[in-house]
Amino acid sequence: MKYQGYLIDLDGTIYRGTEPIPAGRRFVESLQKQEIPFLFLTNNTTKTPAMVASRLKNEFAINVPEETVYTATLATIDYMKDLHLGNKVYIIGEPGLVEPILAAGFVWDEETPDYVVVGLDTELTYEKFVKATLAIQKGGKFIGTNPDKNIPTERGLLPGAGSVIAMVEASTQQKATYIGKPEAIIMDKAIEILNLKKSEVLMVGDNYTTDILAGINNQVDSLLVLSGFTQKAEVATLPEAPTYVVDSLDEWSFE
Repeated sequence: MKYQGYLIDLDGTIYRGTEPIPAGRRFVESLQKQEIPFLFLTNNTTKTPAMVASRLKNEFAINVPEETVYTATLATIDYMKDLHLGNKVYIIGEPGLVEPILAAGFVWDEETPDYVVVGLDTELTYEKFVKATLAIQKGGKFIGTNPDKNIPTERGLLPGAGSVIAMVEASTQQKATYIGKPEAIIMDKAIEILNLKKSEVLMVGDNYTTDILAGINNQVDSLLVLSGFTQKAEVATLPEAPTYVVDSLDEWSFE
């Protein structure tokens, strides 16, 4: 089937950590050559779209404008603007989460914020945890950037944003509203940006629990590429099959 637009994961799909996946670069170049619109869809809130685009260019020889990168941070900003609860916010997160939210017009408030946004924070302290807990207890809307419990690194599986959010869920006895893949919020916003229907879009990624379920849960066709997280041996036992499975993105036909 010929799709009118593509949503593409990054780590494990276009590159693997610091290692390029050549088929990923060729896949992007094919989209560009055919002028098929696409967005890189990432749960990573530690880097801005400009930082992601710069890294793609400098480390992986992939030249794309920052407008093609849609992060869980941007989806969080769009979600908060849509809610219209106010503009006060308290955030647990890295500069890649904090700075764009403040630049979008939200104001820092540690006491009575309208929103409490929790993401990955490698400088997490008990005091940040306390402030988030108290702010939510006072009525702040509890938002989790993404549900990823772990992040793969050369050291092993480290705690991800989902682990930090789970701590705040435990202390407040409230569930967060999750933004990133596989949730509907980031998917609906991304498809809106592409200005396409769900039936016209393909979600491409290497991780069944985030990328592929983002497609399955939101009525978007999915392409699982076995170049990263989900292994070939797991495919036969997946609860619901992706629309397509390939060993390499070189195998994909755009027709």
